[in-house]
Amino acid sequence: MGYAEVYNRSVNDPEGFWGEAAEGIDWYKPYDKVLDDSKAPFYHWFAGGELNTCYNAVDRHVESGRGKQAAIIYDSPVTQNKQTITYAQLQQQVSLFAGGLARLGVEKGDRVIIYMPMIPEALVAMLACARLGAIHSVVFGGFSSNELATRINDAKPKALVAASCGIEPNRVVPYKPLLDKAFEMAEHKPDHCVVLQRPQGPGEMTAGRDLEWNESIDGVEPHPCVPVKATDPLYILYTSGTTGKPKGVVRDNGGHAVALNWSMKNIYGMEPGEVFWAASDVGWVVGHSYIVYAPLLYGCTTVVYEGKPVGTPDPGAFWRVIQEHEVSVMFTAPTAFRAIKKEDSKAEHLKRYDMSKFRALFLAGERCDPDTLGWAQEILERPVIDHWWQTETGWPIAANFLGIEQFPIRPGTAGKPVPGYNVQILDDHGAPIPAGQMGRIMIKLPLPPACLPTLWQNDQRFQEAYLSAQPGYYLTGDSGYLDEEGFLYVMGRIDDTINVAGHRLSTGAMEEVLASHPAVAECAVIGVQDTLKGSLPMGLVVIKSGVEQDEESLRKELVAQVRDQIGPVAAFKLVAVVKRLPKTRSGKILRAIMRKIADNEPFQPPATIDDPAILDEIRENLTGIGYAEGKKG
Repeated sequence: MGYAEVYNRSVNDPEGFWGEAAEGIDWYKPYDKVLDDSKAPFYHWFAGGELNTCYNAVDRHVESGRGKQAAIIYDSPVTQNKQTITYAQLQQQVSLFAGGLARLGVEKGDRVIIYMPMIPEALVAMLACARLGAIHSVVFGGFSSNELATRINDAKPKALVAASCGIEPNRVVPYKPLLDKAFEMAEHKPDHCVVLQRPQGPGEMTAGRDLEWNESIDGVEPHPCVPVKATDPLYILYTSGTTGKPKGVVRDNGGHAVALNWSMKNIYGMEPGEVFWAASDVGWVVGHSYIVYAPLLYGCTTVVYEGKPVGTPDPGAFWRVIQEHEVSVMFTAPTAFRAIKKEDSKAEHLKRYDMSKFRALFLAGERCDPDTLGWAQEILERPVIDHWWQTETGWPIAANFLGIEQFPIRPGTAGKPVPGYNVQILDDHGAPIPAGQMGRIMIKLPLPPACLPTLWQNDQRFQEAYLSAQPGYYLTGDSGYLDEEGFLYVMGRIDDTINVAGHRLSTGAMEEVLASHPAVAECAVIGVQDTLKGSLPMGLVVIKSGVEQDEESLRKELVAQVRDQIGPVAAFKLVAVVKRLPKTRSGKILRAIMRKIADNEPFQPPATIDDPAILDEIRENLTGIGYAEGKKG
């Protein structure tokens, strides 16, 4: 079947569609119902069924004769360390660590917070929790003590699992002092903390509470997989940039396993035994879904990379990993490719490597401008696919489909809606918007399997945040449009759509124009306050390395380019040249923060910001063109 047939069946017969997909997962007890809608808008997939996610991701592959196949390839240029872990070895490590956690009193339904960098033990800890039926909550390694304490108070974990430090290209980040301070700050006090002592930065242990990793498994018996209900939580993942009480996105076991297993073949075109690489971090949803669970559920080999796209040691880092480990498909953020393009715009480093086993590149996390997508496709000579999804959904909402029907690459679009997602464009009153016109991107309920069923212990907030905008629909928070052929264009967050003298304009469209200039490495457009027009667009651009052009002439060219392609209605005349843009660690550009800096409004830097010092640079740049510090041009 082609895409249209598959998609239509998924929307018109979701129970038949997902019931068939569920045959790809091993169940201890068959489910009573594919979709339980008796408590709508709280929908439950595979109600009554019992399974274990760790069994499906590890044990069943060993039992089917794939024990000698690599499950995890660990590649760490920052420690000069590489390691391959087979499925059989992974089963042994996970079952022993699960035994260690059980000895500390961790049982089905208990929470465990994991605070680790990109190392195999992070995956072992996650899978060990899943094995026990415990609920893990991974917190990005290096998060502040306050943010960690907030999550401890919300999840109330029985135990923590941490590494003593993380390693950046030029520094060691001590985790243990941050962890100890979080323990002091938190009202809830976990019973135990298992610490993996890394030689690059060992931490001081607290007697009676802390246990070294090897000590925790010394003398324990391997623990079997514990059956859990399909509707039981597998993990909690707190959304980035939370203030006050964080939003804990809940992921269930059954729907998650079914949808992610299905996605590997149908979206990413993978086969069991092939190497899949998501160059992200286990602290983000991409890491949960496509470093850990999806590749292992499907029987692939997953790459755990502790490094950067540039600087570890050079812009050829990704190409080395692809060649060395024979990666078939890669998934990363557009930000990573912009960084490579900025440092090596002619792709000289790529020429040193054999990419013959590499089939496709997927991009997500930040909207990919057509210029970056075109550059990547030109140098790789492979499909470069921009696709779109959210922490809340756990897997793609829109994509291209290497395992169903591959569409021609269209720069600017995130592809077509993924089977299971009934994507619609509605106006502020809930009326459908014609093809080609901007509106709110909504998903008609029920959401497909693997999407959040609710927020951790907060059903009311779940309804208020996601379901209240339009009854019967999930609000994505993004604006965009569907074209005549059904391709989805995600133009940015709803609050990034600016109103210039009564005209609603997409900052994403302006960013596309700026990014197409040959001197621009990356950019962002924000709406700033204006007494006459209400809002005015402001562009912030980073110049490519090695480009010599004076800032004033560049500004004039960019203003003229936007005026030519968007029109005079955009009133685009403000451009700031900056050294770098503020981002979260997952690569999202912090447009809302820059908007507040420009408008001289108070703001709280999100916990996920990569480098807070950038904000001072931005303020300085904006002050230089008459914005920020209360000066309006």
